[in-house]
Amino acid sequence: MMNTTEMSFENDVLKKRGLVLVDFWAPWCGPCRMVAPVLEELEKDHGADVAIRKVNVDNEGRLAQQFRVSSIPTLILFKDGKPVDGVIGVRPKEYFEELLRKHK
Repeated sequence: MMNTTEMSFENDVLKKRGLVLVDFWAPWCGPCRMVAPVLEELEKDHGADVAIRKVNVDNEGRLAQQFRVSSIPTLILFKDGKPVDGVIGVRPKEYFEELLRKHK
């Protein structure tokens, strides 16, 4: 999983074709640490179908504000650069697999 910043977000997410799942998180957030292994598994199993990017809200507050992130973890699925779905909080791997199937 790659980190993305305000400077790289446009290329990493908005100009990217296909699916990109963006994880808005912070190092001090317990639930964020709980979802990280799920995202790692998802990337391992579905890396050809989805790019996973992480945005540290402590460092990238303007991005968090732009996407109205008020709780973390917030995960937003982008398709061809447009937000199409999202979720707040920890979910099992199966939830994200269904999300990807729905938007393929």
